[in-house]
Amino acid sequence: MLDNKRLEIEKTIKSEQDKLSKIELAQRDIRQEKIKIHYNVSIKSIPSYQVFSLRRVVPDYYAEGLLWKEMSAFADKHNIPISNNTFSIYHDPDYKETNVDIEICAPVARTGKDTNGFTYRNTEPVPIMACTMVYGTFENIAGAYLGFASWLQEHSQYSMGEHSRQIVHRGPWNEESPDNYLTELQIPIKKI
Repeated sequence: MLDNKRLEIEKTIKSEQDKLSKIELAQRDIRQEKIKIHYNVSIKSIPSYQVFSLRRVVPDYYAEGLLWKEMSAFADKHNIPISNNTFSIYHDPDYKETNVDIEICAPVARTGKDTNGFTYRNTEPVPIMACTMVYGTFENIAGAYLGFASWLQEHSQYSMGEHSRQIVHRGPWNEESPDNYLTELQIPIKKI
């Protein structure tokens, strides 16, 4: 039991250290006034996560919020404890205006029975993930993807992979002003 508790605390510490790194990156961008004109890209590896997920094709990217409401209601009703470190995976190989294939994921400590479209699974680890922080409203995300495309042109040793991810660190549930939202884009890349 003590070993399990120790592992749980170590995971929490690692998660909080990751959050601190993201805040430091955001502060550096603010100091360098890069928010509106440049998106700083960092590269890291992403481990596999045991998640509780819901995958659906929805009308557009804005409909993702409905998936989160559905997951939250289902988790509350069935007493499923989910982590705050949630993320979305976009399964379409290219950008689409409509009929977007989105999977929302919430890390969990234990698995359960798959039901009503909700699934327990392990995500694939991603050895090389390009990450950038987006400040402000969700409308700024499009500019971040354009910034990433410019970064990719400058770093021609990489090509873009599939299944990008998005983590909303500060959003409608914990921030009153959309100007203060903080979203992390994670885009798989491969060495050419």
